[in-house]
Amino acid sequence: MPSRRDLPPPPPPAHLREWLDEGAVRADRARFLADLSRRTLGLGRLVLLWLTAAVFALGWTFVSTAVMTFESGTGAEYAFAVVFALMGLAVLVPAGRYFVRGARQERRVHRLLCAWAVEDRDPGADTGLRAPVRILVWLLASLALGALGLWTAFTSAAGARPGTDTVGQIGYFMGLGMILWITALLGLAKAATHYSWSLRARRARGGAAAPLPPTGPTPRRTAHTPARPANSSLAGNSSLAGV
Repeated sequence: MPSRRDLPPPPPPAHLREWLDEGAVRADRARFLADLSRRTLGLGRLVLLWLTAAVFALGWTFVSTAVMTFESGTGAEYAFAVVFALMGLAVLVPAGRYFVRGARQERRVHRLLCAWAVEDRDPGADTGLRAPVRILVWLLASLALGALGLWTAFTSAAGARPGTDTVGQIGYFMGLGMILWITALLGLAKAATHYSWSLRARRARGGAAAPLPPTGPTPRRTAHTPARPANSSLAGNSSLAGV
């Protein structure tokens, strides 16, 4: 996982833009947006998400094996159940910490994406940010994985036979299915979030209709009149504080 230092910097403040070359700033903006878009919906991110789910499934397999060993084992076999339980915890705890770090990284990437998107917009260069092909790949792959997860969970519960299937076996397949469809929900949420953001970005580039000029005399601005701060619908409540 890339660290926080590997992320692009935030846009330069307004008081520094006067000292920077506009061409260089636009080139940096295009390069940073392309990098942030790949970090958000790249195929590597999809593979990484599925690998994280596979690690959770491995840890759940160890824990379920420990439960099934406790159910059917006697005497010395309890020691193997304890070993399997410890192995499961050794896999699940680091995987959970990695998942939390990844969620925080995704939040920083989204903040930077929103901040650079509203900085000196370029309609021609921003067309590729919609990434329709990557969004479609995420949607189809997540739908297929979610269908597999739901099928695994429901068929294991519906096909259980008293005296044949143990609680540990049913819990294993139901937990495995839950891991799959939760991973699918995360993928669907990422694709939907990026699609919604791209729609807002396109509307912001189009702009709203200009208001009609006032018919009366234009009020003269004095030194005591405060300037209206710039606002953007893309960034929302996201700020670069803490990025």
